[in-house]
Parts: sequence; structure tokens; C-alpha cells
Amino acid sequence: METILNIKEVSKHYQSAGSSLTILDRINFSIQKGSTVAITGPSGSGKTTLLGLCAGLDRTSDGSVELNGISLDQLSEDQRAAVRNRYVGFIFQNFQLLPTLTALENIMVPLELRGEKNIRPRALELLDKVGLSARADHYPVQLSGGEQQRISLARAFSNTPAILFADEPTGNLDGETSEKVIKLLFDLNKEAGTTLIIVTHDLELAGRTDRIIRLKGGVIIGDERKIYA
Repeated sequence: METILNIKEVSKHYQSAGSSLTILDRINFSIQKGSTVAITGPSGSGKTTLLGLCAGLDRTSDGSVELNGISLDQLSEDQRAAVRNRYVGFIFQNFQLLPTLTALENIMVPLELRGEKNIRPRALELLDKVGLSARADHYPVQLSGGEQQRISLARAFSNTPAILFADEPTGNLDGETSEKVIKLLFDLNKEAGTTLIIVTHDLELAGRTDRIIRLKGGVIIGDERKIYA
């Protein structure tokens, strides 16, 4: 299978109180197109930092990140933003919806940034897929946490991303709402053929993916793949 994400000897250091703090230390893995992967580990293990580096939201201290054949390491912030807008979807634990825009307008934002035309029908279609057509004109403050996360799902899929990153997508939701969001996430992912990478503490959610990468103390301590008969 074709590789969509290649991580080579990636490290991330921060300066703190005059000394260097290592968050990630020489991480290596590659991910194939169309696969589903969970990154798990205790708090402080570097999961979210790793996800941000993979998505080009931050720069590595050492090593290289190649996304869909593009090396992110030497790109400017604007160039990395262009790569994200073309190939990447991102779902945040705290939703990150724009408070001054309606549900429909939030979904339309990535399409507008891409310069696409006739985007309203596409946004309405996605709104319907997440079961929130009746909330098109509602603002985030008028929506429940579960509804906001479903809107963020629709937004993440609006530009038909090659790869979707989800950072604790059910972390702020109750059990019943979490299950609805998880089902939507995997259903939309399967329909679009997107590569899915999830950071999660939820081992049940992680168990639904093809592969689980385990982090502890900034290093990989496990990499398990499902074997299908």
C-alpha cells in the first residue's frame, strides 16, 4: 500500500528554565493510505504534540515529517497552511468552532479557503450527514457539546481530506454522545476513503482502529496491528 505519512527520527524539545525539555525522542513510523491508526498513552506522553507535528501545525526540533509525499520541514507557515487546507482534516477535543459563524458557515470555511465555488450545497449535504440540518443557522453557543463535535466532523470532511487527525474527539462528551460521534467518524471515514489518525485515552475507541501506536515518556513503546483473516 502507498504511504501517506512518514515520520523519521522526529524529536521535539522545548527550553524551560534554562534547560532543554524533551517531549518526543526519535519517533519513527509510517502510515499507509486508507488505514485507521490510534495513538495512545498516558497524559504527558507526547501524543498531542506528535499529532500537531504530523499535521504540520508545529515544527520538529529534529527529524522529518513527510505528508502525502511533501516534506513539511522546510516549508514556511503559509506553505504548511496550504498543505493542510488541501490534504488535511483536523478534529479538536474542544471543537474549535468559530463562535461568530453559524453551524453551516463553520462547515463552509475550509471550502472558502480553497476558493471553491457553489459551496453551500456541499456544506448542507455534510450537515445532513451528521444529522443537524435543523441546526444550520444556529451558533456554537446554541449547540450542545455533541452537536458542536458533529459540526466539527462535518467541517473536517468538507474538503475531502486525504488524512484526518482527531485529537481526543470524544474527550468532552458523555458515553452515549461519544458513541454517536465515533460511529459518524468511522462511517464518514469509510465513505471518503480517508486515512484516520486518532489520539485517545479511550482504549475501546483505539481498539476499533487497524493499528495502535503506544507512547510513554516521548518514545514509542508499542506498535500493534490487527491481523485480518
